[in-house]
Amino acid sequence: MTQTKPFVRMAIGSTILLLLGLLFVRFIQKSEPVELRSDRVNLALRRTADRLLRAAGDSTSRIDAVVQTAPHIYRVRFGRSFDYDQLPALLQESFSVHKIDRPYDVAILDCATKTLQLGYTIADLTGPLPVACQGRDLESGCYVLQVTFAPVQSASGSEWPFLALGGLLSCVLALVWYRAGQRPQPNPPAESSPVETDPAPTNPNLLVFGQSCLDLTRQTLVTGPTTHTLTYREAKLLRVLVQHANEVLERDRILQLVWTDEGVTVGRSVDVFISRLRKLLADDSSVRIATLHGVGYRLEVD
Repeated sequence: MTQTKPFVRMAIGSTILLLLGLLFVRFIQKSEPVELRSDRVNLALRRTADRLLRAAGDSTSRIDAVVQTAPHIYRVRFGRSFDYDQLPALLQESFSVHKIDRPYDVAILDCATKTLQLGYTIADLTGPLPVACQGRDLESGCYVLQVTFAPVQSASGSEWPFLALGGLLSCVLALVWYRAGQRPQPNPPAESSPVETDPAPTNPNLLVFGQSCLDLTRQTLVTGPTTHTLTYREAKLLRVLVQHANEVLERDRILQLVWTDEGVTVGRSVDVFISRLRKLLADDSSVRIATLHGVGYRLEVD
């Protein structure tokens, strides 16, 4: 039994690493850009407007400000008509210059009525047919160039069961590894040399504490038989507490480590998120979040 146990733990460790590697590759393959920078879109649309006006012989007119009317919708106004046939190539060129690769739709609207005059989608640029409405002239007048970007998607719906199951299995195997290492071993004879055990596999994105497991890659928490999906801030706060287990963390220190990227913080934010984590960890009797009034908090792990 003592000879087979290291082999079993080695097999479990190898399985954990293999699963995490497959999950990482799968996640990277299915990931989309997580942020659409409005400053880059602004510069790209102003560049496009400048090229269109110059192509029309206008190098002096003022270019109106780019307006963001919704999270993924941007508009720029033209006081005169322009060559619509030149728009697709110029717009795509500007997006490439400013490293914008999100799918988008284009609409030309009448300034007064906001009715659609012409338009196309990025799929038209790679299809076998000409761009929609190409060859049609714009009458003299005022027009608005509207670009609508596709919302960000981290993974397709069909991928989430695979990712969630893989993350859950990794956590379960990690808990089995951890508990196996905690079982008391019989005392060896006095003349026997100490038995060396293989070190547990290290993964900064998989934190085991008490009878719980925090998967930072998937932002999931496994407590006993229950799996919880965490928000970005909940996962970040729990990671800080786990990394400082059984240590007192002052409130100001927690705000600095967890909320510093927001610039403006509210002291009550800590209390609200601590309360959420306590509810999520309720199934693990070996873990508690203690409050030190006027000081901060401590994650106590048996």
